[in-house]
Amino acid sequence: MLTLQLIKEQRDRVINGLNKKHFNGAEEAINQVLAIDKQRRESQQQLDANLSEAKKMAAQIGGLMKQGQKDEAEAIKQKVSEMKETNKQLEEQMKKAEEDLTALLCTIPNIPYDEVPEGSCAEDNHVVKSNLRECHEGDTVGNWDMNPSLGIDNPLPHWELAKKYNLIDFDLGVKITGAGFPVYIGKGARLQRALINFFLDEARKAGYTEIMPPTVVNAASGYGTGQLPDKEGQMYHCEVDDFYLIPTAEVPVTNIYRDVILDEKDLPIKNCAYTECFRREAGSYGKDVRGLNRLHEFSKIEIVRIDKPEHSKESHKEMLEHVEGLLKKLELPYRILLLCGGDQSFTSSICYDFEVYSEAQKRWLEVSSVSNFDNYQANRLKCRYRNAETKKTELCHTLNGSALALPRIVAALLENNQTENGIRVPKALVPYMGCDMID
Repeated sequence: MLTLQLIKEQRDRVINGLNKKHFNGAEEAINQVLAIDKQRRESQQQLDANLSEAKKMAAQIGGLMKQGQKDEAEAIKQKVSEMKETNKQLEEQMKKAEEDLTALLCTIPNIPYDEVPEGSCAEDNHVVKSNLRECHEGDTVGNWDMNPSLGIDNPLPHWELAKKYNLIDFDLGVKITGAGFPVYIGKGARLQRALINFFLDEARKAGYTEIMPPTVVNAASGYGTGQLPDKEGQMYHCEVDDFYLIPTAEVPVTNIYRDVILDEKDLPIKNCAYTECFRREAGSYGKDVRGLNRLHEFSKIEIVRIDKPEHSKESHKEMLEHVEGLLKKLELPYRILLLCGGDQSFTSSICYDFEVYSEAQKRWLEVSSVSNFDNYQANRLKCRYRNAETKKTELCHTLNGSALALPRIVAALLENNQTENGIRVPKALVPYMGCDMID
């Protein structure tokens, strides 16, 4: 969540940032935060003054009793007793103000960096790079006209290819669980495992330490990374134990550093994790949910960094280069989008999406989001580091990205590499698949 220091010192910048994110009632919310904080501070000042006064008065009682001034001593005792009751009320007011302040701050999103473009929806996102053609400043998704032709006659969509080569059984998944839970078979299962191992190996080469976290987390973890209370409707909830199935490995991996003070010399911390991810995807329908386009359970490799503020932008750049390198090695047509303010997530300061082209569907599919959250998550997590010079603790910056999510990668690989004799396996995956064709 936003820090009080930022809101108090840069009120106008915060309001402008929230407006760029199209957050309704930005000025009203920030003014309310400042009003509650003022009330809390005034209660604290009054309590401190009362405690100081009560201490002085209590010190007088013994002296008065020794001097035989019993009535005066009793009168002071009565005043101290009344002051204690007042102090109790002040403490309750402060506690309520703290709770109200935290609850309000949790409803206010992060503010975007200055370089984040204006815009209200996905059509306003900027295309900043592609391996298809040169990109120019101001290119947006809405005016992007490059849909490649891969020279495949009458390409089949991946759900038909999956059936043709017995790779994925969507109907069997419906029988076992429901829609959005496919069953991978034979070389389809092997392709999943090949991609997982390939992505993990590439992350290890890039210096990431592999983590195998739980796929079920408590509410505190969901709160720490911002899924709660913002996205509880999109998460599967185990009500008896009050646990949540993770929507991404970002949640458990980042929460490793909740309530932790790190040494500056250990930053940046670089972790990666393969997990299954679970999303309800409530409200999704139509072509967007066909086949592997949108699932309730899917495999994903996540990269997470914890860094100090002055280096986090460099970390973000390195993460973007890492994800781009994966797409190059998979030989997929891709483009990179800088998300506009209105299309950014609740918690991010800046986010780039990677999309690959789907030949049969003639559309672009998002396969990764790489975000810098500044200190927004760290403030919730109380994730700090100790400055080597000042010895003071400061909030870290947190970053994460998909490297990569498998379903749409698989969809693009199947569709874009189909031939009359089968589906060609990209060279980078051949050692993992043990074959160069799926037939």
